[in-house]
Amino acid sequence: MKLLRIYQPRNPLFWLMLALNGLSYLLAWVVQNRPLNTAGMLLVGGFALANAVLGTWLLWRLIRERPSAPHMEP
Repeated sequence: MKLLRIYQPRNPLFWLMLALNGLSYLLAWVVQNRPLNTAGMLLVGGFALANAVLGTWLLWRLIRERPSAPHMEP
């Protein structure tokens, strides 16, 4: 199953994807719940959108490529 390819804790792309998606979630929360002027909202929203796009791209790369080491099931 391709979804098992997402969890690759030895692959740095996995941790970068998690960090970017977490940061985009945090930035989207800031845009929705904090009073920002228009420039601040566009800047933080742009960063959130860019992080979400990069995180999704990394997720796609993790799904498409084969894991370097065989997955050991407990």
